Amino acid sequence: MPGASPTAPVCAISTEPPATGVLRRLFPVPASRLDAARTWLQLGARTPRRAREASSVLLVRDAPDGVRAWLGLRGPESPLGMISFAGGSCSVDDDAQLPWFGPTPAKWAAVLGMNDHMLARRHVLAAIRELFEETGVLLAGPDPLSLIEDNQGEDWMRARQALASAEFTFAEFLQRRGWGVRTDLLRPVGHWISPDYELRRFDTYYFAAAAPAGQEVSPLKGKDRWGRWVSAKEDGARPESEALGDEIGLPDTVGQPLAELATPATQVMLEKLRRTRGCVAYLSSKRHIQAFQPELVEVEDNLLLDVTTVDAAEGSAVARGR
Repeated sequence: MPGASPTAPVCAISTEPPATGVLRRLFPVPASRLDAARTWLQLGARTPRRAREASSVLLVRDAPDGVRAWLGLRGPESPLGMISFAGGSCSVDDDAQLPWFGPTPAKWAAVLGMNDHMLARRHVLAAIRELFEETGVLLAGPDPLSLIEDNQGEDWMRARQALASAEFTFAEFLQRRGWGVRTDLLRPVGHWISPDYELRRFDTYYFAAAAPAGQEVSPLKGKDRWGRWVSAKEDGARPESEALGDEIGLPDTVGQPLAELATPATQVMLEKLRRTRGCVAYLSSKRHIQAFQPELVEVEDNLLLDVTTVDAAEGSAVARGR
């Protein structure tokens, strides 16, 4: 494994809420979820399945065509959507002790709007772990000002595969090398909860991070793995576009618009990236993290997801509708 190089930490996290408004949004229920949605409405009041704690990371970088985000393919039943940012559920192993650089768990709890310091710590560590598993990007180093560089090679891919198959824990992987997690390189950008009717549900905190110089980004090797940098301004990143589904080329994706393959959370965040001035502006934007949960509604015999989101500028000159 390679060494580390000094890097300047990203600006400090702020808990100051921005000036915000609200905007009601309606999203179509994906065709693959219509049966579950109709059953939920027909059976009336029920207790939804428990939402599992999860974290997701928008890995971003600047490009001539605007800010790009790394998107990957997931299974059709994933609560994060078939096309999404890196992420997954938290694990009991995310409570393991390891060197920690950056804001304390107490600070993270305040920023994420929760009282449980251990829960906040779990979400942050899960975000860094999932980012490494799914993209190869490792936000870790031997000290608070250093970051691993040159993550290329088969040894790295084997380590990611072994981590994904639970051959060892993320904490064990880092401790063997004397590395700690650089939590200061993450920025909280959202909190979304799966709709009540879903059979698999996530309570997901979203973070953002800039792609580190010297680290290569690649999907985890395996069957039907797909992932690439997508410009938020390209046609494929728009809800009505079938371009990404056709590019992936699977029976479940061909001919499907992004609105069918990505959750409302992913679509909203891509829209915000489309309007930002750049990565620095996006990562530096002040946010007040609050939970959004799409609600199933029926409008003129159509099943829709109704969610009210924050209408606030995120690294753009003017706040616009989201």
